[in-house]
Amino acid sequence: MTESIGSYLADTGRLMRKRFDAAARHHHVTGTQWGVLIRVNNDPGINQGQLAELLEVEPITTCRMVDRLVQAGLVERRRNPDDRRAWNIYVTDAALPLIETVREIGGAVVDQAVAGLTEDEQQTLASLLIRVRANLIDDKAFAPLEVQHG
Repeated sequence: MTESIGSYLADTGRLMRKRFDAAARHHHVTGTQWGVLIRVNNDPGINQGQLAELLEVEPITTCRMVDRLVQAGLVERRRNPDDRRAWNIYVTDAALPLIETVREIGGAVVDQAVAGLTEDEQQTLASLLIRVRANLIDDKAFAPLEVQHG
């Protein structure tokens, strides 16, 4: 059953991203751009290095994503007052309606995904996923895995 759980989780994430991208496409925002916008909106003044870490991408990739969003007028870079070499990133006022729209799209995708589940089942699913995520976040819990061939 453990191999199936990993496959189910990976497929579910992939399918949700696919649905989201299809729904958000006509708003000219990709799932990746949405990830940048929501993280910058939730943490105004984040720097590109921190953002790259959160997105689990290389800093140059983050730089390119931010460049595109700057060109679109959705985010802006401001010099870090404590470090003139660093730039902090903020969403612009122009991005706020888009963020609200895309949040609604995300909510609709989740609603589709959990259609047919009762409120209790949805709460149970959320609780279980929170625990699974916590297990994966806890680096101390992960010693090198030894696989027995047999």
